[in-house]
Amino acid sequence: MIEVNHVSKNFGDKKVLKDINISFEKGEIVGLIGPSGTGKTTLIQCMLGMENLDGGGVTIDGVEMPNRKTLMDIGYMAQSDALYEDLTGRENLEFFGSIYIKKRKDIKARVKICSDMVKLQASLDKKVSTYSGGMKRRLSLAISFLQNPKILILDEPTVGIDPKLRQAVWEDLNAAKLEGKSILVTTHVLDEATRCDKLLLMNHGEIIAMGTPQHIKDQYQADTIEEVFLKMED
Repeated sequence: MIEVNHVSKNFGDKKVLKDINISFEKGEIVGLIGPSGTGKTTLIQCMLGMENLDGGGVTIDGVEMPNRKTLMDIGYMAQSDALYEDLTGRENLEFFGSIYIKKRKDIKARVKICSDMVKLQASLDKKVSTYSGGMKRRLSLAISFLQNPKILILDEPTVGIDPKLRQAVWEDLNAAKLEGKSILVTTHVLDEATRCDKLLLMNHGEIIAMGTPQHIKDQYQADTIEEVFLKMED
């Protein structure tokens, strides 16, 4: 589904990504974890064509990225919320929905489905400027699902979300996986890492380990992913 081949990226004299080689299959949730500043968000931006590469390439369904048509099949949730705060939640959803969906009735149907998913129905007609940080994250997550994409790339999707809703979000991600979607999630909530089918451990711009959560724990002789994370930093 997604192939990242020998990708490298520099910012000035600093090498941020070093010869990254990874692949993502249909119907799996991949967790990308690692210390802050290690290149996770840069890798995502390179995959989406938001950053120019200094080496290598990315293909999605055999199409070299960036490609505008292929991007229409990707639901992206950035680490920082990109919302129109002077509009209501509903108006934000309808605006972003209109980018991907032609028919008005289909936009309204997807707005209802996606706002229900993140439990925002009661606040849809309030201005986003009145939303809490957690509500803004929920709205951003709903936007990433709007066009019912084949691929979901979610950068820290559960930051600021309460545990009950976090559980609901993961239920929705698992349902999307069963539909055959490819899902990439970055997270610092390390107990979420065990919910992933595969983990990629990143440090200093390199993928230093990959495999199932149990495989990673065995490799680092650790009982938890948190212990793996601490050993990796050392």
